[in-house]
Amino acid sequence: MPEYLDTYLEFEDVKNRNPFIGRKPDTSELPDFEINKSRLPEPVWDGHNESVEAYYKAWEIAFSNIFKPTEENGFVSPYIDTAFNGDSFLWDSCFMLMFGKYGDSVFKFQGTLDNFYCNQQPDGFIGRQYHESNGESKFHRFDPVSTGPEIVAWCEWQYYQNYGDKARLRDVYYPLLCYRRWMRNYRRLQDGSYWATGWACGMDNLPRFDLDAVPGVEDWQVRSFHHSYMSWIDANFQALLSCKELLKMAEELDTCDGVDELKKEAEFLTKFINEKMWSDEDNFYYDLRSNGELLKVKCVAAYWGLLAGGVPDERKADFIAHLKNEKEFNRPHRVPSLSADHPEYEESGGYWNGGVWPPTNYMIIRGLTECGEEQLAYDIARNHYENMLEVYCKTGTFFENYAPETANPGNPAKGDFVGWSGIVPISVFIEYILGIRVHAEKDEIVWYVRNLERHGIKKLPIGRDMYADLICEARNGPDEKPKITLKADKPIKLTVIYGENKFEM
Repeated sequence: MPEYLDTYLEFEDVKNRNPFIGRKPDTSELPDFEINKSRLPEPVWDGHNESVEAYYKAWEIAFSNIFKPTEENGFVSPYIDTAFNGDSFLWDSCFMLMFGKYGDSVFKFQGTLDNFYCNQQPDGFIGRQYHESNGESKFHRFDPVSTGPEIVAWCEWQYYQNYGDKARLRDVYYPLLCYRRWMRNYRRLQDGSYWATGWACGMDNLPRFDLDAVPGVEDWQVRSFHHSYMSWIDANFQALLSCKELLKMAEELDTCDGVDELKKEAEFLTKFINEKMWSDEDNFYYDLRSNGELLKVKCVAAYWGLLAGGVPDERKADFIAHLKNEKEFNRPHRVPSLSADHPEYEESGGYWNGGVWPPTNYMIIRGLTECGEEQLAYDIARNHYENMLEVYCKTGTFFENYAPETANPGNPAKGDFVGWSGIVPISVFIEYILGIRVHAEKDEIVWYVRNLERHGIKKLPIGRDMYADLICEARNGPDEKPKITLKADKPIKLTVIYGENKFEM
């Protein structure tokens, strides 16, 4: 074997402040779904048995995909498998944990990320894909597809909102800060903006590439594996999002470590994106080609800007309007990954050339919620949920992605996919269809009451080993004040919103 020089730029915070490296593996017994079903949050919605059935079916499939670490793979925590090809994927895992957090009383799904943190390299690198057989990274750290998207800090903050687990927040802060530093050191162009590739951004076959910048290569290769020397809009908004989520963590942990660099980076990215990557003509954010021109491909990548808080108030209405446009993103099944007015849009989905994907839809509705567009968030969530449920009722299962024009699986799409598709029958169901959002870090629940039937949820986690039961009795109309019953293991404020009205309990 040849010997190589060690050229890592080593961070002391990886060596001294990453508690996952060298951690003893947790090989405790895995929970059985049927035995533990009664410990999961229990949704209530009179007259909607199919929704409750789909909810538990998603959990059943999810529990069939959990595994222990092994001596061969060197993982440290039991984890949920991505359900794709026997590898653990970083961004798939983040979205799976968006629903997995609701099952924490039975299985700590969040520990899935521990297996990425324990593999962090001295320079902060964390790979996008690890073999579950031997724990090796699929790609060398300098491979253009080796990591991304940068959404792990967002995932950890979402978990913190449900549990207020400051100990975990403290454990993950420095690994995430060093990963942020690696991205800044190795994923930036000379102008300070960020690049990705088709595989690195996770949206493999979108027509986002500049063939003129890479002559002599087949377009599918450039589309999948090369950055085209472009500034990628999602990579830049995700970097901004990561900075902001880490700043929230730093405030909660009362630390100044990394704060100045995060603030400086967030300020730069907000300015760069809005000066260089926005089209006044189209009222949309695009990738930026190396010649300074915008690559005018309208796709869901731009909507990371809502979640990152990177869209100025004066631009939000025009930017969001594309989600309402029936010629673009407002298709029978919302929201296609590629705008319907693009020549490569496929009515059956074509994977990312029009497919409707649970993770990007969740990103969009959460982004709309963050910027105050609650009604549109609900409209999209309801449409997505009802299309998913129709497919479930026909097939008895869930799919990797869905068709944008009909209530059908996408073409192609993996079946029995939980996988990130568990977001819809679990997280979207709880947070948007039932309308219940937990903010354990603030000891608050916000409930958007829209349904007229008796509905709610029991055993909802509101912190570590603390739960709440919430039931709204049936109503005669949307303007009738909801009659709410709340039982909780700790004092918690409940804000109820119905129509234009609200009250607190």
